[in-house]
Amino acid sequence: MIDYGVIHSALNPAIIEPKPSPIAYSYSDTQFEILKKYIEEYQATLDDEHEVGLLLTNFGQTITMQVCEISYEESVLLIFKGYVNGKYSTLIQHVSQLNFLITSVEKEPNRPKRRIGFGVEQ
Repeated sequence: MIDYGVIHSALNPAIIEPKPSPIAYSYSDTQFEILKKYIEEYQATLDDEHEVGLLLTNFGQTITMQVCEISYEESVLLIFKGYVNGKYSTLIQHVSQLNFLITSVEKEPNRPKRRIGFGVEQ
């Protein structure tokens, strides 16, 4: 790929054009925003009888978590809170280990549909 800014600067050394800084995709805040976008888009497609679940695949088996909250700790940890087999659970995961499938799970009868909350751990 040709970098025309470099060629332009080489033709006229008085012109130095700054390159835009790259996005830090390895940091938890950026990963958090990307996850939030995808989960909110998926959540909007669900009917009133389903809510978002995550299939976690990094424990040597598949575990389904009904997620209630996603947050992060700077700079490389993401925190997932929700229910696994009916028990409230917290998963703390390094951004380099993210690997899950967003899916739907049936909500429990007689309980309002849960929406995932997004926040920052202090």
